[in-house]
Amino acid sequence: MKKLIPALCLTAVAATATATATASPASAQPSADTTVTFTVATANLNIEVPASVNLGSAFPGQTLTGQMGTVTVRDERAAASATWTASVVATQFDTGSDDPTQIIQPQLVEYWSGPATATTGTGTFVPGQPTRADRVALGVPRTAFSKTSGSGNNTASWNPNLEISIPPSAVGGLYSGTVTHSVS
Repeated sequence: MKKLIPALCLTAVAATATATATASPASAQPSADTTVTFTVATANLNIEVPASVNLGSAFPGQTLTGQMGTVTVRDERAAASATWTASVVATQFDTGSDDPTQIIQPQLVEYWSGPATATTGTGTFVPGQPTRADRVALGVPRTAFSKTSGSGNNTASWNPNLEISIPPSAVGGLYSGTVTHSVS
């Protein structure tokens, strides 16, 4: 009997090894990939300005100063490099007459942006004329404000000042002109 015990042990070990070797692994579940795409929407670069402003009154030979109201640049281009420059220029101011005594030339209209009143987004926002001492005449286009670095969507607002030198020879009346802001 001593010889049978080792034989039976060998048989049991061999049977276990065969069962393990022939057992198949759990079958893999079927799979498939889906490519997902989407668009990050972009919009435009815009500028918003007050429709009109009345700066009050002053006598010939005096200087009239007042704020124009909030100007806002909205950059919704979602660009990797979201820089822009806002420019400003003025027309002549007149009473509707071509009489030289009823015309104030744009070089007598000075502008300063002042600092930003609000900004959103990242980057560097730069006022064109931070203080009154930096004011510029609007006879030619001037930089009003700019964004010189950063990305993504952003906004900047400022409340610019106008200073109009009324010539001593000016005739009394209601003068009207246009200050145009643009952005690119």
